[in-house]
Amino acid sequence: MIKKAAFIMTVALLCANVHYAAADVAVTVYNNNRALIRETRDINIKKGVQTLEFDNVAAQIDPTSVLPKFLSEPSKIIVLEQNFDYDLVDTNKLLSKYIGKDIEIERTGKDKRKNVKGRLLSVYGGLVVQSDGKIVLNPEGEINLPEMSEGLRLKPTLAWLLDSSYEGTDKMEVSYQTGGIGWNADYVLVTDEKDTQADITGWVTINNASGATYKDAKLKLIAGDVNMVQPAAEMVEMEDRVYEAEAKKEAPSFQEKSFFEYHMYELQRKATIKDNEIKQIEFITASKAPVKKVLTYNGSQNQKVTVNLEFKNSKENNLGMPLPAGRVRVCKYDGDALEFVGEDTIDHTPKDAKLSVYTGNSFDVTGERLQTSYKSGSKWSEESYKITIRNSKDETVEVNVVEPFYVYGGINWEISENSEKFNKKDSRTAEFLLKVPAASEKVLTYKVKYTWK
Repeated sequence: MIKKAAFIMTVALLCANVHYAAADVAVTVYNNNRALIRETRDINIKKGVQTLEFDNVAAQIDPTSVLPKFLSEPSKIIVLEQNFDYDLVDTNKLLSKYIGKDIEIERTGKDKRKNVKGRLLSVYGGLVVQSDGKIVLNPEGEINLPEMSEGLRLKPTLAWLLDSSYEGTDKMEVSYQTGGIGWNADYVLVTDEKDTQADITGWVTINNASGATYKDAKLKLIAGDVNMVQPAAEMVEMEDRVYEAEAKKEAPSFQEKSFFEYHMYELQRKATIKDNEIKQIEFITASKAPVKKVLTYNGSQNQKVTVNLEFKNSKENNLGMPLPAGRVRVCKYDGDALEFVGEDTIDHTPKDAKLSVYTGNSFDVTGERLQTSYKSGSKWSEESYKITIRNSKDETVEVNVVEPFYVYGGINWEISENSEKFNKKDSRTAEFLLKVPAASEKVLTYKVKYTWK
């Protein structure tokens, strides 16, 4: 009953509250759960010292980042103080203001109501009321409170103490940073039957738990590793989310450009970002982009043969936009049904860079690595290895065998004997490309010699 009474009172107060109309809202969201909010509102200014309130701001606002700006008569308005009020209404806070005072409890009996008055003694751990000379614990009934207590707010509010020599209507722009809102990219990659081409769709996913709704906002997204000093304690509390997806109706939905050392994606229309909502907006599509399935065996690190899909983020491949970091889900059609085959994450990827998406490990292609000999001297050592790749498929496969060499402190390596050709990928790695026929195996042997001074 306590919750019901507080709810009834709060709804009535909300309906009576008058809000400023936002003339313009802009939201710039970063990857690290932060956003920059900029709002412009019409305000009424009187001459002299006065208090100006700016409500409906984010609950997770960083008060130290607030920057007010008067656009019409900035030289005639002086800001004396700036405050952020976040002591919001809830049941216990409302009732605690009446401790030691009389309250009224309304009880409903058989077709009649009875009002009981008593003094509120405590609200912690349950209601304690003194009525008719008795102490009553958790009395039944609806509690009626006469008025809103001072100092409590319905919504987080910025308040300024102003001294103005101007009277009239002005425009006020307020910018601030807030936590609780972030974005990332999500990609869906659908391969064809032979895994040589793929349709790629990219979605922007915005997660808003900042405590405010941004209606008809100009939306910008910043991709990159932007350094921000995090506050000592974050007030993030995850609530139930509403998922909303917006499919792209016109192209392009986002316009990309370089910005400082980052990339900016600006939505080419306004969007409403509701509080406690996860919104998805399509931002990139590519059809029939060439992809290559790569099988890799690194026996020194993993006894499994890994499977990756590789493609180039180029205009020739129907891509070419700098891709923000995010998760890539890979799917493939089985007849008419689309099935999930793996997922991976990618980092921020510039245009024309190569991407490699790890989908999992091969079931039918396996590897085995054995050290067959070891010799050493005062300034040298020699190792021999045997690597067997087994293919249980009914088709020939190519497997990239990766062999790392642990070189440090002036140690050099050289492959002196090898049954298959190799490529020296870098100063520490050799790669062997093996073609393994269907339902058979391929054996690779090599000898490596280490020398040092």
